[in-house]
Amino acid sequence: MKHDHEHYLSQTAKDLQPSGIRKFFDLAASMKDVISLGVGEPDFITPWSIREAAILSLEQGFTSYTANAGLLELREEISFYLSGRFGVQYDPKSQIIVTIGASQAIDLAFRAILNQGDEVLIVEPAFVSYAPLVAIAGGTPVAVATSPANGFKVTPEQIEAAITGKTKAILLCSPNNPTGSTLTKDELIEITEIIRKHDLIVVSDEIYCELTYDEAFTSVAAIEGMYERTILINGFSKGFAMTGWRLGFLAAPKEFVAVMLKIHQYTTMCAPNMLQHGAIEALRNTYHEVESMRNSYRRRRNYVVQTLNQIGLNCHTPGGAFYVFPSIRSTGLSSEQFAEELLMQEKVAVVPGHVFGESGEGYIRCSYAASMDQLQEALKRIRRFIESKGVIASSPSEKVKIR
Repeated sequence: MKHDHEHYLSQTAKDLQPSGIRKFFDLAASMKDVISLGVGEPDFITPWSIREAAILSLEQGFTSYTANAGLLELREEISFYLSGRFGVQYDPKSQIIVTIGASQAIDLAFRAILNQGDEVLIVEPAFVSYAPLVAIAGGTPVAVATSPANGFKVTPEQIEAAITGKTKAILLCSPNNPTGSTLTKDELIEITEIIRKHDLIVVSDEIYCELTYDEAFTSVAAIEGMYERTILINGFSKGFAMTGWRLGFLAAPKEFVAVMLKIHQYTTMCAPNMLQHGAIEALRNTYHEVESMRNSYRRRRNYVVQTLNQIGLNCHTPGGAFYVFPSIRSTGLSSEQFAEELLMQEKVAVVPGHVFGESGEGYIRCSYAASMDQLQEALKRIRRFIESKGVIASSPSEKVKIR
């Protein structure tokens, strides 16, 4: 007798939608000569000294489990890093957990704080995993839409209007994925006044903290009155070019961490030992390379934004991360149609904006974490594509300065 396997599955899990980012990445990977601006991954190889430290740890036999929370030596380095860079103090023994990427840290945070039906405000456009992780933890994601009129930045008024009696937390991601919008210290202060007023918890995804271009990064936890209600999420993937290492961390009041650590113990045990040794080296000795990568991204950002605006796709200047989020409404296409037709016609992969929430419709996400040669060629192809749709672009002879 044939089993009805659907009958056995969790309804919550069945209701989850596959990642829209992966859909286009997998399609692009199956085609030849595609330039991918789709996946949010540095084009830099992990700095050699980090790789060397991991190799050395293997040669020395560091292949066992570590403490559930991670190597104390690494947690101490994380503590020094957060204190020295952002002015927030965390006890490495009781307030920090090393995780399998920042994604696991976000998952732990939601599982630890949410009861069935608790609402979490998610500022959109937003990274595709936030709402599903809230749902998996039993919560209800509530979108707070932003727009280019305000540089895709959420306002205190928008947050307050979305709060109900069931609101438990808000997830903030600054610099933002996919828009690159970055909240200033003054903007954060205004937002956190509303958060404190309504006694909310903040899950602060700060994975792009090393990739800000116009002013210094401010951690939510460093704002007066926010330390005790913030779960700080960070990691090594973006700033240190360590995406495949899958190493992240969280820092929070010890009462939060104690509960998250129990979940971590039962679901993961610990992050890989040898990779943690690489992360120690990253924090101790590679900041000059992080700065060099940041300067390269800034140069690419300036070029891509200027060129997109020149060819007829309105694009705000992002303050951080390595994404631009231009409007494609002038083409008359939906974001899905634009991405599919661009891929098939010109072999350039971008991500349709609607996968980041309803407010992302009419936009595409392009990562500029690609070589300048690839970016220049990709933008030539995009120009050719939008001209084929009747959008008038500036003269191809106009030169865009790279600075």
